[in-house]
Amino acid sequence: MLRKSWIRLLIAGVLISLFWSFLYSLGSGGMLGFVETPLRDAIRKQSDKEREPYPQIKLIKIDTASLEQLGQFPWDRALYAQLIDMLGSAGAKAIFLDIVLAEPGADPASDAELARVLQKYPNIVLPVVFNFKAEQEAAGRMETESIDYPSATIGASQNQFGHINVMQDSDSVVRMVTLGAKDEQGNMIPAVSVKLANYLLKEEDQIRWDEAKQAWYHGDDRIPTNERQQVTTEYYTKPREETSADTGYDAQSFFDVLAGNIPADYYQDDVILIGPYAPGMQDEYATPLSETLKMYGVEIHANMVQSLAAGKFYFDTGKPVNYTTLFVLTLLAMFLFERFKGTRTFIVYGILVILFVALWMNIYFFYHHFIVFIYPFLALTTAFLWSVVLHFVLERRERSRVTNIFGRFVPRTVVDEMLASGEEIKVGGQRRDISVVFVDIRGFTPMSEKLEPEQVIQVLNEYLDICTKAVFKWNGTLDKFIGDGVMAIFGAPVDLPNHPELAVQAALEMKRQSADLEERCLREIGLPVRFGIGINSGPAVVGNIGSEMLRLDYTAIGDTVNLAARLEANAKPGQILISEETLARVEGLFETETIGEIKVKGKEMPVLVTQVHDTRKQAADNN
Repeated sequence: MLRKSWIRLLIAGVLISLFWSFLYSLGSGGMLGFVETPLRDAIRKQSDKEREPYPQIKLIKIDTASLEQLGQFPWDRALYAQLIDMLGSAGAKAIFLDIVLAEPGADPASDAELARVLQKYPNIVLPVVFNFKAEQEAAGRMETESIDYPSATIGASQNQFGHINVMQDSDSVVRMVTLGAKDEQGNMIPAVSVKLANYLLKEEDQIRWDEAKQAWYHGDDRIPTNERQQVTTEYYTKPREETSADTGYDAQSFFDVLAGNIPADYYQDDVILIGPYAPGMQDEYATPLSETLKMYGVEIHANMVQSLAAGKFYFDTGKPVNYTTLFVLTLLAMFLFERFKGTRTFIVYGILVILFVALWMNIYFFYHHFIVFIYPFLALTTAFLWSVVLHFVLERRERSRVTNIFGRFVPRTVVDEMLASGEEIKVGGQRRDISVVFVDIRGFTPMSEKLEPEQVIQVLNEYLDICTKAVFKWNGTLDKFIGDGVMAIFGAPVDLPNHPELAVQAALEMKRQSADLEERCLREIGLPVRFGIGINSGPAVVGNIGSEMLRLDYTAIGDTVNLAARLEANAKPGQILISEETLARVEGLFETETIGEIKVKGKEMPVLVTQVHDTRKQAADNN
């Protein structure tokens, strides 16, 4: 039985693990990635102190004020050339123009001026846009339909290219930076954020693509990218955050810098990002920092630059580790839930959840790894619910089994009432007022001598079945079988105010129901087999007697019990004898006949005995 229980537990644990592993295997983040991702967003949120922006990263905004001063888009490219020339001359470390210039400008002279500036300052970065296929042939692929390069009329070199593709997750939130994408010849074009971050890093810490190892490196450290060359970015500013020295990147208006209101020298040794910063310019994206307020693309690039320069990458442990975590946690939970049942199951579940959450957070904070959370947690919860339901079902089954067993000794109504009371069964008893019935089969010994043992057992069982049914019908408790006799109690363990009447009714029921069996025995074996019954009422000690650890016997002891047994011993075949005490309690309910006083063993004085013939109503009907 124990082995069967553990096999069932193991099978259930494996099935639960396989179910949640299957859901985890669906898609890049599993079927419940929409729940897993926000959890990671929450744990990665930083305090204002932790997200201090680099002061050498600065923004120049193409904002509403600039549009009012310089006119609506598109602007003449000479404006960009003029501003970039000013910044380059002032000693800017790198300049990124977040404007797609894939087509020739309206004025060739302006394009030529911009080409001159680009040639003069190689630290200028221009955007390249990858147009990916709407449907990829396989998960993790980034197949390209076309690539939009800067127009040849502005003469940018390939070293000045950086792609600006911002990939949104399935919930339209930008969480990752794509470090690079390959062009038509298979050459890796790094992201703008990669090129700009390298201007902030020492040469030995530069971010680079290793073609031989097919991996990205930050110095000598491998960057934990996924199959799309993506890594999660940190955010150091909130969307459209007010500019301050402590909380946001320094952001000035394009027109103010161009007009000299902000001197160009202000940007010496800085990495500068120039881009749209006004509503309606279609360059806004949702980030993990806000569900409603979007962040401009130039802000996102600035955060990506700092994130890459800081080099604080976290690792996704990958599916093999996550599958192992899920299986181990589930099977451990199943084992513990089997060991600790009842209310302790809830305590164990709570402890496991706390430990798993603590482990999950510690692995991230101290080792910069993320193990999957939602699937092991749900597997653990499923194991808990399965255990609770299983324990409930088994308890109900055991309760039903015990009830059925106990129900062979007392009526079902009595069993239900005892179970509902919730009281424990203990050794000991209590003084109760009860009626005791002893029944014995007269003529059993001669019958046993004439019949085969199997036939004797069959007849005995039929007689005992009649007795048992009669006791239960009248709400009595079957105390024990004594050879070819029966002892029954009325009024315990459940109080019955009219227990003397019920005891006599049960005796009459036995007498009536045994008539057919008596006739058959007389016909088949030539011997009448009849009941002799004794009934007494009064106080007795009722309870569990025996060994508390091994076996208990629910019974009654006392003089009331002894007298009932003596009355049964003096009853003739077919006689129901009751004591004077029982008669006083059922007077007028039954047809009785006084036998007189008889001497019984254990009593100094004779005992008045009365025979019960039938109920008053039954006797009247017969007349």
